[in-house]
Amino acid sequence: MPAAAYQAVADGVFCIDTGLYRDGLAACYLLRERDRLAVIDTGTAHTVPGLLGLIAELGLTPEHVDYVIPTHVHLDHAGGAGVLMAACPNATLISHPKGAPHLIDPAKLTAGALAVYGEDAFARDFGALQPVPEARVIAAADGQAFELAGRPLTFIHTPGHANHHGCIFDEASGGVFTGDTFGIAYRAFDTAAGPWLFAPTTPVAFDPDAWQRSLDRLLALEPMAAFLTHYGRLDAPAQQVDRLRRSIRDLAAIALNHADQPHADRAHADRAHADRLHADQPDIGQPQDGRKDRIKDAITAHLLADARALGSTLDEARMRELLAVDLELNAQGLEVWLQRREKRGH
Repeated sequence: MPAAAYQAVADGVFCIDTGLYRDGLAACYLLRERDRLAVIDTGTAHTVPGLLGLIAELGLTPEHVDYVIPTHVHLDHAGGAGVLMAACPNATLISHPKGAPHLIDPAKLTAGALAVYGEDAFARDFGALQPVPEARVIAAADGQAFELAGRPLTFIHTPGHANHHGCIFDEASGGVFTGDTFGIAYRAFDTAAGPWLFAPTTPVAFDPDAWQRSLDRLLALEPMAAFLTHYGRLDAPAQQVDRLRRSIRDLAAIALNHADQPHADRAHADRAHADRLHADQPDIGQPQDGRKDRIKDAITAHLLADARALGSTLDEARMRELLAVDLELNAQGLEVWLQRREKRGH
């Protein structure tokens, strides 16, 4: 089978395009030490054949995969975990303890996604979610260390984007596989001033304060690089982090500006969107009438202006095209965050 599109981004580290929606939107990573392999994030079930093709191109086999490590269970990161584990008989899956049950039994993830997309679109974009046998899963403690043929890997709990998020520090490369914790940096937005970073506030557990603390933890490792799922290698993360910190604060502030606007109950369909794909589902009420759309308009204007301020010369239509998925999901996530605050009486 042909290998997926990929590039080497560090010694023994390959960045692989998962093919979700468009080129350059989502990556997974293959980590090689001698003849042993680890996969960090998996993409969807449709990503797996190309990933196995790359393994074959390297002269190895699925039997050489020791670990499959999704950073969290959102489907662009872990949708292919079960299929990949079935193809790699010697692999152990490592997950945050709050995410592991949903990889062992993905019924809730499947139901949520089917409710949103319908059967045809779900099959087209994500494929089937296959369960992983519990005996092959390790629910990793915060700071738990693993070795890939003697290469140290450390799993670090990093809530903020999701409460079941973890990052993996690779001592050999000095890099951190950050999932969504170090934000999104689509390379089409790169300018002479550097990459443009923004925060994905995807449903359902955005926590800006926890996210800032997670960034503190990652920077304390003094990483040389961040390996982003969206997208690729980011050098000198300590020099880039202020942009992400500001994005987290700005997006939270935009949501809070809409917190007290009059509202009425909406249709259940938007709630299904908020619950899609995710393990950390809160007990919340219906979204407020029109508020999510107003938030979307506000964050669209903010993000387009922010990219322009960094020097992006992309035309607005192209920016909106590249950000289409994120604008919708960010608005949904901020709406859910406001509902959770309101339920707590904030």
